[in-house]
Formats: sequence, structure tokens, C-alpha cells
Amino acid sequence: MAKMTENISAISKGMQTVGTSKNHQVIIDEPQQMGGTDEGANPLATLLISLAGCENAIANMVAKEINFDLQEINFDIQGELDTDGMMGKEGVLPYFQTININVKVKTSESENRIQELQNIVDSRCPVFTTLEAAKTVMVPNWTKA
Repeated sequence: MAKMTENISAISKGMQTVGTSKNHQVIIDEPQQMGGTDEGANPLATLLISLAGCENAIANMVAKEINFDLQEINFDIQGELDTDGMMGKEGVLPYFQTININVKVKTSESENRIQELQNIVDSRCPVFTTLEAAKTVMVPNWTKA
């Protein structure tokens, strides 16, 4: 079994966090009305962007493996949660309950092949499977662009 460890460092000042991974920085922040400086996406949006980035990377790897004509892939992702949970209301879960993943795939392949790609990607994407393991309802909808 091949093991991998991902390491990051983060410095936080107020509501803003600057994370560093190797030579790359990511700014995570909150809008001004939440006490941040709005210099980056908020943590929840960053999680959804990570999902898109991971699905894209896995899709490109899988496309090569199954000889799939992947020309472009575009994501529109919506995460739904009750904000009362993160504000401390008892009995309200503080995480995404449902994530809708709408994907448009530019390809010469058939809809059946797109579904084949989607099934493999969703089963191998570490971010997708982590969210799924946390009992978040994942609703993927991959279609031809």
C-alpha cells in the first residue's frame, strides 16, 4: 500500500487564515459583515472548491486510463447547511447536509461514457469520498456540455 502524507502550515490573524502547501499560499477569509477582510473565499466555499479541484484531477487521470475524450470539465457546486449549527444551536448539525455537484463535460463521448467516468471519479476522489463517509448526501449530476 502506498502511503502519502499531506502537510500544510497556516497562520491566522483574526478571521483570515493564510495556508501554505509547499510553495503555494491559499487565503481563507470571511466577508466584512462576518468580521473578516474578504481577501479570500470563506472556509465552506474553499471546501467546495477543493471538491471541484479533486474531482477534476481524478477525472483527468481516469480519462487517460479509460481512453475517454475529456476536453473540458466545468463544475457548479452548491452545499446546503443550517447555519444555526455552527452558531451553536443544540441539535443542529454544523456541516453540509447535502452537496449538489452539477458537472458539464465537453467531450465527443456518449452520455453512458460520461456516467462511467463520473462513477469511477466519485469512487476514487478523496474529497468526495471523505464527505460521503461523513454522511453528507452527495448528489452528482454529470452531463454533456
